[in-house]
Amino acid sequence: MLGWFKKKLQKITDTPAEAAEQPAHGESTAAGSDQTPPAQTATPEPISPPAESSPSPAAPPPPPPQPPQEPKSSMLQRLKERLAKSRESFIQRVDTLFLGKKVIDDDLLDELEEILITADLGVTTTQDLIDTARAQVKRQELSDPQALKQAIKQRILDYILNSERPAELVMPATGPFVIMVVGVNGVGKTTTIGKMAHKFVKSGQSVMLVAGDTFRAAAVEQLQIWGKRIGVEVVAQQTGADPSSVVYDALDAARARNYDVIIVDTAGRLHTKVNLMEELKKIKRVMDKKLPGAPHEVMLVLDATTGQNGISQARLFNEAVGITGLALTKLDGTAKGGIVVNICHEFNIPIRFIGIGEQMEDLRDFDANEFVEAFFASGE
Repeated sequence: MLGWFKKKLQKITDTPAEAAEQPAHGESTAAGSDQTPPAQTATPEPISPPAESSPSPAAPPPPPPQPPQEPKSSMLQRLKERLAKSRESFIQRVDTLFLGKKVIDDDLLDELEEILITADLGVTTTQDLIDTARAQVKRQELSDPQALKQAIKQRILDYILNSERPAELVMPATGPFVIMVVGVNGVGKTTTIGKMAHKFVKSGQSVMLVAGDTFRAAAVEQLQIWGKRIGVEVVAQQTGADPSSVVYDALDAARARNYDVIIVDTAGRLHTKVNLMEELKKIKRVMDKKLPGAPHEVMLVLDATTGQNGISQARLFNEAVGITGLALTKLDGTAKGGIVVNICHEFNIPIRFIGIGEQMEDLRDFDANEFVEAFFASGE
């Protein structure tokens, strides 16, 4: 998602005048909203007489691209390590089942079905995989277990790729990109918001966080701590304030200060509570009224360790506010990474980020090919 955002932003900021404003955003993010004039004074132009000094200010641009410089093989290896529990509960059991088998029979398919369900791929997704496999065996397109394994791998990749949606469909042509983050308490929503904001800041965008969760004790303070940690402004009111009014004021401020990205936290009381869903609908209406088209992304944060409970959460939030993207946390702590496949197949909603650890960099842009390769890696 972040890569798509940067591509879209480059198209929008094609003119030289706008391109020159981008560094000023970076300065205002770090130092606060009042710092825009100093950011312009700090440009290299006053120092242009000495030819030697110009390269010096030009040195800062390389650091932002440095995170992606991690070799692809190294990133894949790290993902394989973090998905070890899921792989043990799935691919190692599949390999053991297929060991020494020469033909695909009904007994093998029945055992494979059990493995798929216990890996949390879900009954519907599993049924589709097994039915497809039976049909291919009948047509003699599959003759041995290893070919079956590859066929399942490709089918799973297809599920995920089919759910992907280009970010250009949700990116605004002008103005800030508004992300409304939803999810139940305890899934790591605020932490995900902080890490997501950090990614945008590192890519050179100005970010504002909005503390729309005014009900949970210390939720506002927790977001403010993240704001200080990564150097971004947090718009907040006192605990118990009307979340819609907080969002309304924040959008006013963000447009006036020309922010690139606005990330709105929301309350996460029990997802079965009707009043919470009505509150989220109201926040969404207020956003659209204040900034037509907003929110441009409604991102649901799910805890991967909850397994099938995550499916019911996705269904309820999607019915209420229309989910456009997902962030899955704690994938490194679960043996049920198949939930990724299940969600993509059932809801056709793209996964934007996955959390595979506690570090800031452990919130990764989701890559379907990379995930499937790590999920199916054998003998590791």
